Amino acid sequence: MKNRKLKFIAAVIIVIAIAAAIFLFWIKSAGRNVANPALDAFAQCLSSKKITMYGAAWCPHCQNQKKLFGDSFKYIPYVECPDNPSVCLAKGVEGYPTWIFPDGSKLIGEQTLEDLSQKNGCPLPAGSR
Repeated sequence: MKNRKLKFIAAVIIVIAIAAAIFLFWIKSAGRNVANPALDAFAQCLSSKKITMYGAAWCPHCQNQKKLFGDSFKYIPYVECPDNPSVCLAKGVEGYPTWIFPDGSKLIGEQTLEDLSQKNGCPLPAGSR
C-alpha cells in the first residue's frame, strides 16, 4: 500500500514538472519575434524612403508595432525617444509610436501594414493584408 502511494506521488510530481517546463517554454517563446522574410522587402522599402518610427521600449503600442514586423523590424529606422529626447522634440513627436515621413507628415499610434503601405506606396507582400 505504501509503495503504491509513493508511486502515485512520484507520478504527480513528474506530471507537474513536465507541465511547468512546457509552460515556461511557451512563455519564453511567446515573446520572440517571428521571422517573415516576405516582410523584409516591405521594411527595406520603408527604410529606403527614409520613413522612421519614433517610440519607447516601455510603450506597449510600440512593442505591438514592432511585433507586427517580426524580425523584419531590424530594417526599420527607429529612434528610441527616451534615449534621444532632443531628436524627438525637434521632430515634434507627441505620442508613441510616431511614424515620420520625409515630407514631415506623421502617423501617430499603432498602424497596420496596409496603412503604412497606402501612405508611402511600398508594396505589401502577398497575404499580409
